[in-house]
Amino acid sequence: MPRGDKSKYTDKQERKADHIAEGYEKRGISDKEAERRAWATVNKDDGGGKKEGGSGRGKHTGHPAAHKGGKSGGKASAARPAASRSESARKAAATRKRNAEHHAH
Repeated sequence: MPRGDKSKYTDKQERKADHIAEGYEKRGISDKEAERRAWATVNKDDGGGKKEGGSGRGKHTGHPAAHKGGKSGGKASAARPAASRSESARKAAATRKRNAEHHAH
């Protein structure tokens, strides 16, 4: 299969790439670069083409790129007072310690 051949991609992956490319083009990125980035994102999300024909094809994967936080990441935590965050951290540490002791036996 030559480089750039898209025959192993499903219809869903192709729609996904088109949608991502449109988003890039709206932001002023050239068609060719938008297409390149879109397919790179599909590959990152799905691990390549999903049609049968080779080892590991056709398996379901999550959508890691779709779950990146971006600008909004961490806002909720940052809005909480320091004392509240600190208390949560202490509670989590105590839980980890308790679980470690429990699993050690």
